[in-house]
Amino acid sequence: MSQTRGVVDVVFFDVGETLADESRLWERAADDAGVPPFTLMGVLGGLAAREEPHTRVWDVLGVEPAPPGQFQDDDLYADARPCLAALRVAGCLTGAVGNTSTATEELLRPLVDLVGSSERWGVSKPQPEFFARVVEEAGTSPEQIAYVGDRVDNDVVPALAAGLVAVHVRRGPWGYLHEPPPQALRVRSLAELPAVLGV
Repeated sequence: MSQTRGVVDVVFFDVGETLADESRLWERAADDAGVPPFTLMGVLGGLAAREEPHTRVWDVLGVEPAPPGQFQDDDLYADARPCLAALRVAGCLTGAVGNTSTATEELLRPLVDLVGSSERWGVSKPQPEFFARVVEEAGTSPEQIAYVGDRVDNDVVPALAAGLVAVHVRRGPWGYLHEPPPQALRVRSLAELPAVLGV
């Protein structure tokens, strides 16, 4: 499936493992929960491979959930800023929204045209209402909006169901372990995205 400029005018991005590396957050969560980081990461990988919710990690480990961490500027992947800049130069509106806090919005606000969070919107992925809100924020028809994410279950499949152009980025545990449906576009790096979208 290929898209050409003029079809996609707005590109929304998931945050964790799409724009930002979650490694530091999970390492901090392991420390806060009192478990070795390797153990936490291994259990997360096992849950991802079995397509179980990642939130089960605390039950499996038998510990209290660690408080959610906050992304920092240096958590952004090296290809995030150049990709966002290239899309904006090409005339695309860019947005960032995921299952994140309002604090994450403030980090991303200087980099994108539209920003949101599940905390502020009061709805989270993969709920259809989340993607309906993406369409509302974009102010255009679903087929003119791309949603880029690493997770097939949370990002790709619900974006397709909402009529958006879904782009799967293969990174992070879910990005490597789960295969997107054939209707989705695929990239290994955000550096590939402008060309894949035809901008």
